[in-house]
Amino acid sequence: MSKMFTDLVRHAPNGPTMGTRWQALFHMPPAFDMTPVAAAMQAAVTEVDAQMSTWKPDSDLMRLNASQPDVWVDVPSRLMAVLVAALEIGRASGGAFDIGLGDAVAAWGFGPAQASEAAIRAALAIARRPAHDLLELDLEKGRARKHGPLTLDLSGIAKGYGVDRLAEVADSFGITGALVAIDGELRAIGVQPDGAPWTVAIERPDHGERAPHSIVALQDAAIATSGDYRHWVEVGTRKLSHTLDPARGGPVATGPASVTVVAKTCMAADAWATALMVTGRLQGATLARRHNLDALFIDREGGQLCQTRVGRLFEDVSAPTRTQKVKVS
Repeated sequence: MSKMFTDLVRHAPNGPTMGTRWQALFHMPPAFDMTPVAAAMQAAVTEVDAQMSTWKPDSDLMRLNASQPDVWVDVPSRLMAVLVAALEIGRASGGAFDIGLGDAVAAWGFGPAQASEAAIRAALAIARRPAHDLLELDLEKGRARKHGPLTLDLSGIAKGYGVDRLAEVADSFGITGALVAIDGELRAIGVQPDGAPWTVAIERPDHGERAPHSIVALQDAAIATSGDYRHWVEVGTRKLSHTLDPARGGPVATGPASVTVVAKTCMAADAWATALMVTGRLQGATLARRHNLDALFIDREGGQLCQTRVGRLFEDVSAPTRTQKVKVS
């Protein structure tokens, strides 16, 4: 007779990465050795950070940023995979997702340096070309080059990729049911030991308060949320989102309070959530439908929260007591 799920041991490894922490949750038989799994997960996200961080001057991304236009730079395979996905989503979103905003991210104080008024004015004045027009990738030789001034920033996609790497590590150790996460980016592998999906809360977009807006139940799917309520800058009485609008080189001015996207990979969910924050609820909903995305837009109107649901996976999401079971095939 096979063991009952109550005989399994709960494991919840976690560790530092990208200025926050990664987490995993899964259940395995008592004899399972947790030590190499935790070490491999930490190594995986540390590698992502080492290659893609703008906070580490010696990262592979910063080496590419420091290169001169039209000079080929060798790029490691994992960074290349993220660059490929970022440029694809940049094109598909009409430039709403753009990894070429590194100068603006730094200017507004969302990177390692403090905000600078002079740098902000410069970022707002630039007539920008999107990264997918300026960055050339040579997949065969594993290299990249810029065709003009370009400072890359992967903060809208790297954490999602880090979550996908955690999922890959879990799979390599034969873990068939797990929930892995970095901040608000999560990915569910299989189901819980009792056969139930993994439940995840979508937060209310409230500044300084954490409360659930709705609950989704994930199975073999990833989820990411982009919002204006966790990281911002204050200009007078206004809180401006850390999500930047490529069209102006500054924070999104009229975007929704938050956008949540469910996708097969967390990298895709992360990037598309950012893109839909930039396009806003109306254009974003049209864009989401065009690309068959499952998305939940939450807006503030007259002191109330209202939502726009796109895709069958969010059809029944309405309140913390309502659960939408989500499986992406």
